[in-house]
Amino acid sequence: MIDHIIKYFPNLSDRQKQQLSAMTSLYPEWNEKINVISRKDIANLEINHLLHSLAIAKFITFTPGTTVMDFGTGGGLPGLPLAVLFPEVHFHLIDRIGKKIKVAREIAEAIGLENVSFQHGDSGECHEQFDFVVSRAVMPQPELVNLAKKNISRKQRNAIPNGVIALKGGDLHAETAPLSSRTETVNIDNYFDESFFETKKIVYTTV
Repeated sequence: MIDHIIKYFPNLSDRQKQQLSAMTSLYPEWNEKINVISRKDIANLEINHLLHSLAIAKFITFTPGTTVMDFGTGGGLPGLPLAVLFPEVHFHLIDRIGKKIKVAREIAEAIGLENVSFQHGDSGECHEQFDFVVSRAVMPQPELVNLAKKNISRKQRNAIPNGVIALKGGDLHAETAPLSSRTETVNIDNYFDESFFETKKIVYTTV
């Protein structure tokens, strides 16, 4: 069931609902074989992982034709839920751990996602350019921006400038201070009511 997701995204098509709903069974199945989500937290998959990933869709509505890299995607978060929501946007998921990329690829194939590609390797091995780089609690923002900036295109096609959009938690003042002139931090509890989101934030940095 994806009642919480439908609450915040009431205009999902039947296909999108089916794809997201399928994730709620596929992730636990794969997690038994390859640990991509904490086993203590897998019961909270819909809110803590899928809906959390979709917070980016409340911050920006990607223009059709946009390209997005999911940096350190793990088992496909936030890239796969976002790819469901934006079928006319291409998502490139990259991670250094092959087993995790395998999970993301298998789930994408199982739900029929056609707007995703996968890369097993380090971000330094990816030489393509994208409109945005997204990430979920992978590394401090200055380090992430420094690594990702070579992959950010100069061609603009969205309502906000190209850059890095990261999902993070906790007190981020010290982390974002070096980038303060070009960084915006948004509280996710502006969008979602669940208590999990009280300390969760979107950090957007232009490059």
